[in-house]
Amino acid sequence: MTKTLFITGASSGIGAATAKTAAASGWNVGLFARSEDKLTELAKEIGSQALVLVGDATDLDAQRDALAQLQAHTGQLDAVFANAGRGSSAPGVAEGDPEDWDGMIDLNIKGALYTAHASMEALKKSRGHFVVTGSVAGRRHLKGSIYGATKWFIHGFAGNLAEEMGEWGGRCTVIAPGMVDTAFFDSPKPDKLQPQDVADAVVYALNAPERADVRELCLMPTG
Repeated sequence: MTKTLFITGASSGIGAATAKTAAASGWNVGLFARSEDKLTELAKEIGSQALVLVGDATDLDAQRDALAQLQAHTGQLDAVFANAGRGSSAPGVAEGDPEDWDGMIDLNIKGALYTAHASMEALKKSRGHFVVTGSVAGRRHLKGSIYGATKWFIHGFAGNLAEEMGEWGGRCTVIAPGMVDTAFFDSPKPDKLQPQDVADAVVYALNAPERADVRELCLMPTG
């Protein structure tokens, strides 16, 4: 039976690349993001394996509804990829905008928590897999980085969730890339990691044999 993957932040960058790569590997994919136009174009590119699910990752009810639609459509849920996230408008604490921090924390932290909470019962039934986008910024200290602090939370949460899911045969993986050439940055970074590099890591973890519990994958640009 074809497995089903739910992806937040699926409309572009890492999320879109992962959707295409997972579908090519045989997965059905639920594409969740706010941009219906981008999701529709992506679904056309992927084909019948993709389902468009419009919503905001900071809205728990929206994620619950999307997951219910996906399960009704495919009959199951085998994995989720909590990928939605954003950066901050200022690098330091003194110069930062607390209102901007609120939005980033809501998406980077609470959005991922909502994905886990909304999907966990279904994943427990399928002995499924929770994948979340961390960052190298969540593995090392960066001067004044509030964004990095949100990723430290994600890495800690993923480790704790791996222990919880392991009790019933589930798996949890945090993907920790360095700089990736996406719209996250104001200017192109062609010499850095590409979204496809991260997508390949996600699908590697998803397709690992049951005996292999891939807890973390860290990718760095060469040099």
